[in-house]
Amino acid sequence: MFFQDFRNRINEEEGVQFPSNSYRQMVLQPAYNEARQHFLEAMVQIHIAHLKMLEEQKLVTSEEARIIGQALKKLDLEYYKTRDYSPQFEDLFFRIENKLIELGGDISGNLHIGRSRNDMGIAIYRMTLRKKILTLMQELLSLRSTLIAFAEEHVETIMIGYTHTQQAQPTTFAHYLKAVIDQLTRDYKRMQAAYTTINRSSMGAAALTTTGFPINRERMQELLAFDELIENAWDAVAGADYIAEAASVVQLAALNLGRTSQDFLLWATQEFNAFQLAIPYVQVSSIMPQKRNPVSIEHTRSLLSSVVGDTGTVLQMIHNTPFGDIVDTEDDMQPYLWRAIDRLVGIYKLFGSLIVTMDVNKESLLKRAQNSFANVTELADTLVRSENISFRQAHKVVSLCVNELVSNKEESLASLTWELANEKALHVTGSSLKITEMSFYQAIQPEFFVKIRTLKGGPAPQTMRTSLLEAGNLSAQLEQWLKQKSHAILHAEEQLEKILQGWDEHE
Repeated sequence: MFFQDFRNRINEEEGVQFPSNSYRQMVLQPAYNEARQHFLEAMVQIHIAHLKMLEEQKLVTSEEARIIGQALKKLDLEYYKTRDYSPQFEDLFFRIENKLIELGGDISGNLHIGRSRNDMGIAIYRMTLRKKILTLMQELLSLRSTLIAFAEEHVETIMIGYTHTQQAQPTTFAHYLKAVIDQLTRDYKRMQAAYTTINRSSMGAAALTTTGFPINRERMQELLAFDELIENAWDAVAGADYIAEAASVVQLAALNLGRTSQDFLLWATQEFNAFQLAIPYVQVSSIMPQKRNPVSIEHTRSLLSSVVGDTGTVLQMIHNTPFGDIVDTEDDMQPYLWRAIDRLVGIYKLFGSLIVTMDVNKESLLKRAQNSFANVTELADTLVRSENISFRQAHKVVSLCVNELVSNKEESLASLTWELANEKALHVTGSSLKITEMSFYQAIQPEFFVKIRTLKGGPAPQTMRTSLLEAGNLSAQLEQWLKQKSHAILHAEEQLEKILQGWDEHE
């Protein structure tokens, strides 16, 4: 009796017709809302391309193509972008198909010859994703250019570099920034590779096994600006690695920038005092008048973590799914990847803005480098050259000097004297120092340390200028690739519009 009452209550709440209220609210309606926002243009473009191909293959007559084309022209996409989900139709595809049949008659049903929602849906996902990846890549290039220009201003800004979170060696702010620039370049190249995987056509695979109709898959690839064809029909509707690759690339890009944002958040503290953010990028405390909270960097870091989370969700939803057409890799999952990409686009904009407007405390950074032991590596190197001793002997001499200074509560090489170094050299090598006092004191200056690091990849000002120039020259090449891909899509869309207009009502 209890079970029967429970079932009756559920039937009242859910309804006895498909879809149930809970299924509609949890699945169909959210999927419809995402589809009307992201898929309408791609869906119609596929309709146009498929109709043109069917006409060329003589699978529909010219008159039938004209009738269906006229129905496509009459579709009001803005209407469907604002129209709420209706349980009368399972999804946006069937709602559009129903409208086309209403506008063009039963002959409009022939638009579905030789295809399925499976191959069409995958093509729509790929067309949507490729545009989002290109937008992300464009914003990455903008941030990269900003960092190059900013680094050019700081090729002589001396700072301490850190390893294991401890003071290591003198370098420059430009040297650090160039490392970030190079990392962004690798992120871009990974996105290029992901784009290549994404921009492949599934059309013609139909449900799973292609079709008995003599359609032209290569023509569909061309009309929709896909670079390649997914040859195997099963792979075309089952393969989700294009999504996983994109998610992995976006996730890694977020992880990479997250490490830099963590550095910047630390360097924004009063203790580090490496820079000050511009007023639009800080907030004050409600109780502590002195506070300048670097919230823009905090938000950057936390939002990057959300990108990592959303892309991780994508990978988890693909995990252990059957290798076939299945909803796990479709409507439920796609929005997580879109959201991650859109958020990373905004983060790139924010990070570039806060970088270019910050005020770097050059004097403070230089003073910290001077009042440290970070320069001892170069002193050891100098002794190898001047004294003709092994590096281990030189290392021992310098180590003994530093140990004595530390035991005397000294905090930097500024307290190191030629006399102390000579004493330790006699102890280690049995010989007095040959280096002059002038050369000795020069060797313990951070400016000298940086100046002689002229090897490729080092922080010497001229080396860095050359490196940044090369990075700037590469920008044109990266930008050109992006323009070519964007132009190919735009050109295809323009051609599809011309094809649509060609089915003139008066022919």
